[in-house]
Amino acid sequence: MSSSRARAVLPRRPRKRFGQHFLTDPAVVERIFGALRCQPTDRILEIGPGTGLLTERLCREAGTVTAIEVDRDLAAGLHARLPALRVVCDDVLATDLGAYLDADGALRVVGNLPYNVATPLLGRLFDVIDRISDAHVMLQAEVADRLAALPGTKSYGRLSVTAQYHCRIERLFDVEATSFTPAPKVRSGFVRLRARECEPCDTTALATVLRAAFGQRRKTLGNALKSFALDWQVLALDAGARAENLHVEDFVAIANAVAARRSG
Repeated sequence: MSSSRARAVLPRRPRKRFGQHFLTDPAVVERIFGALRCQPTDRILEIGPGTGLLTERLCREAGTVTAIEVDRDLAAGLHARLPALRVVCDDVLATDLGAYLDADGALRVVGNLPYNVATPLLGRLFDVIDRISDAHVMLQAEVADRLAALPGTKSYGRLSVTAQYHCRIERLFDVEATSFTPAPKVRSGFVRLRARECEPCDTTALATVLRAAFGQRRKTLGNALKSFALDWQVLALDAGARAENLHVEDFVAIANAVAARRSG
């Protein structure tokens, strides 16, 4: 698709309240589809199709495509242009993503996630990641950094641990701001998420532990998690370490200890 055609479908004024930054760079589209490797049997759920630059090609290359778009005008335009597309005009944060899943876990998720809802939306994806084939999402580069961050790095935090508990994360490539209209003030990153098998964990307890551990990063674990009365020797962890130095498996062990103590 030529860049002129891509720009021709832009609405007169993107709506700031929806965090709209429309992808208009055909070269980036090629890189995305090189990563997706769509098959004629694929079932796609696209989050935030916007002007439909990705959507048009998804409809050509995949089997079925459902798009969730909060902007009524954009949703109506997509419905008119792409008869085979199923368009759901709704706020994805209020949508039951489970309603789009099937027993074989074959659904694939694709999305250019609005910056203003990316983190909570990722949380929704984590909840269903073990029931889908994969998710390919465009994010603010900083968020992509946090998803894939390693222990001991500045970007490593609550989101890193939560994401890496649920997913295998591949940082595929970065995208310059000039590839979007209007251009955001930051770069973006394109990321692949797939379900990760790991030790069962009480995810409510994990979220509680992560909030406390990373709430004041300079505190030692012993101080940050003091209220949980943990036995650090049994956990085989150093109470003098800081949260940023622990691995995902360490936090899982802490969360399960907290859950066991509460249930006991």
